[in-house]
Amino acid sequence: MEFNQSNSSRVLKILIVGDSNVGKSCVLLNFCESKFRTETDSTIGVDFRFADIIIHKKPIKLQIWDTAGQEKFRSITNTYYRTADGIMITYDLTNKESFSQLSEWFVEINSSAPEDTQLILIANKKDLEEQRQVSFSEGENFAQTQNCPFLEVSAKTGENIKEAFHILAKNTLKSANKKKEETIALDKKGRSHCC
Repeated sequence: MEFNQSNSSRVLKILIVGDSNVGKSCVLLNFCESKFRTETDSTIGVDFRFADIIIHKKPIKLQIWDTAGQEKFRSITNTYYRTADGIMITYDLTNKESFSQLSEWFVEINSSAPEDTQLILIANKKDLEEQRQVSFSEGENFAQTQNCPFLEVSAKTGENIKEAFHILAKNTLKSANKKKEETIALDKKGRSHCC
């Protein structure tokens, strides 16, 4: 996590992961530009954008990395886990297979990302209710087993997109502040026993 002195805003690195065609790029486009494209090319490797948000009346800059879901790009994606402050794991609620693959994504994250990296699980394409293959309770129950928040979103309508990024950013800042407080407490404890 970085702190930018010039404009006094923190920079959080957010990673979006999940299978191909679950709508990761569309989620990012909706969040950053409030746009939706029906035709999008598959992401090659990684792509990123910046977005500014306000959390607790303080400016936060999000550096959001959109990753390729194809197996051949997994080794590239893995290198980004190590420096991520937060990770958004995405599946398509109209595609049961993308939900079935979640366990593999969490195994990768747990083996590569720092322990305090904050996670959120999102189910995209909420606007396609008639094509749903994964129930809300299935998604929610899976998220509970991974101890992370869960939201169903729509990159087309924008439903819950902003909320998802705000929840992830808030949890990331909360975790960072807690870690900072623990470090200060340990430092004070150490100094009290010296000399």
